This record gives sequence, C-alpha cells and structure tokens, in this order.
Amino acid sequence: MEPPGEKPGEAGGLQITPQLLKLRTGEFSLESILLLKLRCLGLADLGCLGECLGLEWLDLSGNALTHLGPLASLRQLAVLNVSNNQLTGLEPLATCENLQSLNAAGNLLATPGQLQCLAGLPCLEYLRLRDPLARLSNPLCASPSYRAAVRELLPGLKVIDGERVIGRGSEFYQLCRDLDSSLRPSSSPGPRATEAQPWVEPGYWESWPSRSSSILEEACRQFQDTLQECWDLERQASDSLAQAEQALSSAGPTSSFVF
Repeated sequence: MEPPGEKPGEAGGLQITPQLLKLRTGEFSLESILLLKLRCLGLADLGCLGECLGLEWLDLSGNALTHLGPLASLRQLAVLNVSNNQLTGLEPLATCENLQSLNAAGNLLATPGQLQCLAGLPCLEYLRLRDPLARLSNPLCASPSYRAAVRELLPGLKVIDGERVIGRGSEFYQLCRDLDSSLRPSSSPGPRATEAQPWVEPGYWESWPSRSSSILEEACRQFQDTLQECWDLERQASDSLAQAEQALSSAGPTSSFVF
C-alpha cells in the first residue's frame, strides 16, 4: 500500500508532518533520515522538514513550493533537487554549508543576483538552472550571457546545466558552444559572410581511370612464391619430426638410469 500523498493527483494541500516523514522513510527519529524523496506531491509548505538535521540528499522536484525556509537548518545537505517549482529566491540555502549539487531548473529565478546567496557555499560545484530535455528553465536563462554571469558570481562551479566549465573536459563543451554560435545566423547588420569554399580542388572526388594491372599481377606472383616457400618449410619440418620420432622409437626404453 502506497504512503499517503504518493500519487500527485491525490496530494493537493499535503503538509509535511513528522508522521508522514516517518511513514515514508521507516525512520523513528527525524534526525536519522539521510535520504528523502518527496517528488510531485503538490507540496506548498515544507512544514517540519527543517527538523531532519542529518538529511544529506533531498528531492523536492515537481511540487508547488514558493520558498525554502525550513531548509536553512539542514547543514549536512549535500544534494538538493527543487526543480519544477515556483521559487523566486534561494536565500535559505545560504546556510547549507555542505551543499554540493543544486538543481533549480524550472522555477521563477529572474536575475543572476538571486543566486548571490549561494556565493558563500564552499562545496557547491554543480548547478542546474536549465534542463532542455525536461523543458525546464528560469527567466534568467533567456539572456545569452547568463552563463557567464553565473560563472562570475559563483567561480567555484565546475558544472553548469550539465556542462563542465572548469577542469578536464570543459574545453569540449566550450568548443561545442563556439561551433553552435558560428553556425547560428546573425541578425545584426554587418559585412556579408564569406561564401564557403570547397576544401579540395574540383575533380578530387571523381573516380580515376583504372591503371595497368601489372603492379597487382606482380604482387600476386610474389605472394604465391612466399606461400610456396611456407609449404616447403612446413613439409621439411614434418619430415624432420617423423625421423626424430622413428629414431626414438627404435632406441627402445632405457633400462637403467645413472645419477
């Protein structure tokens, strides 16, 4: 039997209570809960969630949250997913000193300044504000320069929106972005782009007339000669082995051994 509020359609107005948390996790004490998944429950109020002081992994995606106040006490929280909610700010997370990964795609964050509260988090390395596969974004992502602004505000980030920006592999993502920008048509007036030129001279890909087969014939002849030599060597080796076996058999078993 599913716990109350498991299905999104039955979760309207659901409030987080100690009883609900204990029922979903099987833990007797709220402080003992380390991992908690509360997806798509229609949550608008986090209630007593702040009492789960040992919580390290939390998924609150797909709810109706407008604030994260109770999360301010979760100092051990390392991974947080609040995607697809209605958040306009992330200020309570400023005290989550162990936060390493944050997914806030699909909310109402309008400016990079609303991420200033994350600047003091020493462990934060992964941040997602946009998820094209899930069609989730934030208003601030509409600006072409938002990624650069986020990097300047949070220089410790290694991955933004699933793309590595620092460390090994970051050059590949930068190359893809540069290539995408170069292929995108420009709307600003300016000199007309130079027409693409072929890489090779005309006729390079045309089939050449077949050459004399003398080279091929010579190669086949040399191969046949080499193959014949191999057969001769194999036959000589077989004869030598046969003679050795015959000599050993005619000598008979040794009757005594001297040490």
